[in-house]
Amino acid sequence: MTGLFWNLLLATCWVFLTGSFEVLNYFFGFVIGFLIITLLHERVPALKRYPKRLPRFFGFLGFFLWELVLSNIKVAIDIVTPPWHMRPGVLRYELAAKTDLEITLVANFISLTPGTLVLDVSEDKRALFVHAMFLHDEAEVLADLKELEYRLLKVIR
Repeated sequence: MTGLFWNLLLATCWVFLTGSFEVLNYFFGFVIGFLIITLLHERVPALKRYPKRLPRFFGFLGFFLWELVLSNIKVAIDIVTPPWHMRPGVLRYELAAKTDLEITLVANFISLTPGTLVLDVSEDKRALFVHAMFLHDEAEVLADLKELEYRLLKVIR
């Protein structure tokens, strides 16, 4: 978070120094700030992992938006076609996330995807109980959830 703060601060300084208060100029200042932080990240401990996290964040954002679109299409098609193809069920998903923040983020991103909903967290915080709308193949659903968790944890760790 410190790296993002400094990157936004550098972008804001760039906007004020150039005097052009446009979104494209702010984006350009953000890129310049990212390059500056990339050059300095070895010398400043608080910025050490930021140059790796930002591209991972955009990769995760693209991945999640793609999954979101696919899930919406799948649910919409199932709703408007007469024979329903859904096969709802609840499954136990073992977590790789350890902290409360990681577990919360994983649970929220799973619930944001149409067709899945986190019902509960186990008492030992090692598993989520997930309701899936399309539970034709439990291994496939678990693999999809594992991919989402893996990509999210790469961004925040």
